[in-house]
Amino acid sequence: MKASELFVRCLENEGVEYIFGIPGEENLDVMDALIGSSIKFITTRHEQGAAFMADVYGRLTGRAGVCLSTLGPGATNLVTGFADANMDRAPIVGIAGQAATTRMHKESHQVLDLVNLFEPISKYSVQIREPEIVPEILRKAFKAAQAEKPGGSFIDFPENVAEMLIEGKHPLRVQSAKSPVPPPEKIAQAAQIISQARFPIVMAGNGVIRAGASAALVSFAEKLNIPVATTFMAKGVIPFSHELSLGTVGLQAHDYIACGFDRADVVICVGYDMIEYHPQLWNEQNTAKIIHVDMSPAEVDEHYILECGVVGDIGAALDGIAIGAEPRTESEFRSLRETIVAEFIEHENNDAFPMVPQRIILDLRKALEPGDIVVADVGAHKMWMARMYQAECPNTCIISNGFAAMGIGLPGAIAARLAFPDRTALTVTGDAGFLMNSQEIETALRIGVAIVILVWNDSEYGLIKWHQDRRFGRDTQIEFNNPDLVRYAESFGAKGYRVESAADLLPTLKQAIADDTVVVIDCPVDYSENMKLTEKLGSLVCPI
Repeated sequence: MKASELFVRCLENEGVEYIFGIPGEENLDVMDALIGSSIKFITTRHEQGAAFMADVYGRLTGRAGVCLSTLGPGATNLVTGFADANMDRAPIVGIAGQAATTRMHKESHQVLDLVNLFEPISKYSVQIREPEIVPEILRKAFKAAQAEKPGGSFIDFPENVAEMLIEGKHPLRVQSAKSPVPPPEKIAQAAQIISQARFPIVMAGNGVIRAGASAALVSFAEKLNIPVATTFMAKGVIPFSHELSLGTVGLQAHDYIACGFDRADVVICVGYDMIEYHPQLWNEQNTAKIIHVDMSPAEVDEHYILECGVVGDIGAALDGIAIGAEPRTESEFRSLRETIVAEFIEHENNDAFPMVPQRIILDLRKALEPGDIVVADVGAHKMWMARMYQAECPNTCIISNGFAAMGIGLPGAIAARLAFPDRTALTVTGDAGFLMNSQEIETALRIGVAIVILVWNDSEYGLIKWHQDRRFGRDTQIEFNNPDLVRYAESFGAKGYRVESAADLLPTLKQAIADDTVVVIDCPVDYSENMKLTEKLGSLVCPI
C-alpha cells in the first residue's frame, strides 16, 4: 500500500472522526486514501476556519481535532487557529502537504520550512521523510497533542513520500498514561493550610474540565464551605446558580470578584494556567498563600510562589484534601455573591435599544438549555460574556483566552454541533469577528449542521474603542461599514433575522433554535455600557 494509505489507517486507529480542511495538489494522495475511510472529511472555505473547527472540537471532546491543508499559503492559513488551540490547551493535529523532497533543497514554488514555522507554536513538529516511520510519527503526534497539558502537533507530509509503497507496517497500539495519585504528604500539607486559613478561596481553571474533575470540585467546595471563582475558560465547572459560586475572574479591571482575592489569605488554584489570568493581577503584593492543585507542576513566576503544590490526579487530590481539612461553618463571602447576583439581573427589564450587553446576555441565558453550547468570539462582547454569562455545566461557554483569536466563533459553533449533535450550538460574535470567517456559513449548510449566529452589531472595533477611550479619552480608526446581515445570510441559503427592539431578542432566539438550520441574528448593541462599566469598577467599593 501507499504511505498515504498507511497514514489514513493510523488516523483511523487514533479514533479520528473528522478532518477539517481543503484539498490541494500536495495532499492529493492523502485525499484519495480517505475514499472509503470511516473518517469524514469536512471541506471548509478557508484553512483558518478548518483549524478553528479542529481547535474547538479538541477542546470539547478531549480528543485531538485534525485539520489538513496543502503546502505554503495553505499551511500558513492554519497558523492562527492552530496557535489558538496550542495556547488554549486544546488537543489538535495539523497536517500539511509538502513539496517533494527532491526539490526542497533549493528555491522552489510555494515551499516553506513548515516544521520550523510550526515548532514555536506546537508541542511536536515533524516531517515524514520515509514511509516506514508513518506509524511512529502518527502515534507520537496524537500522544503529545492529547497529553496533559494538551496542545498542538504538526505533521509535514511531502507528496513524493505520500505516494511511496510500504508493506509490513501497521498502526501502533494506542496507549495513554494513567494520572498519578498525588503524594499523601502533600495532600496533608494542603489540608492543614486550608484548616488554618481565615478567608480561603478557590480559583478553578480549565484544567479542571480537562481532568473531568468538576464534580470533585463542587464536592470539595461543599464539604469545606469554600467559595469558587472560575477563569474564563473554566466557566461552568461549578454551576453559577450554586451558592458557593462567585462567577468568573479575569478582567484587567478591579471587579467585584477581585474583592474576594483581595480578602483571601489562601488561594487554592485548581487546574489553573497562568495564560488564563496572570497572578500579578490577583496577587500583586505576594500576600496570599497559594496551593497549586494540578496534573502538572506550577509555572515559575514571582507572583506565583507556592505554599504547597499537590501534583497528580485533580479529582483524587480534591477528595483527599476535603477529607483532611476542617470544614468552615460559614462562608465569609456570602455578601459578595449576593452583590454579584444582584448586579447580573439589574438590566433584566432594560428596554433600551440598541440593546445593552447585559440584557442580551440575560435573554440568551433564558433561551438556552443548561447543556447547550455557546462559543464566544473575541471582542468587546467576549468580555461581557466572560463576566456575565451564567454557565451551569462545564464546556458550555467556550472562550478563547490564551491566544484570544478573532474569527473563532462561527467555525467553533460548527465543531460544537458536530461534537454534540443533540445540543444547540450558538456563537456570540461581533460584526468584525463574524465577517472574518462568515464564508463557513456555506460549510455548515452543505454538511447539514444547524447553528445560531448572534451578531452584536455596532459597526466598530468595539473592544479597541473601549481601550482607546479608557487610555486617551478619544478613539481613532475603529469604524467600518457592514453589509445587510439578513440579506447576506439569505444569499447563502441561511435564515436571517434583525432585532428591532429589546423585546424582540428572546422570541427571535427561540425561533432561530426551532428553525434547525443556519440562522444569523443581527442584534444592534449599545457599547456605551463599556465605559460605564469602567467608571463603575474604577470607583468600586468592596462589599466585604
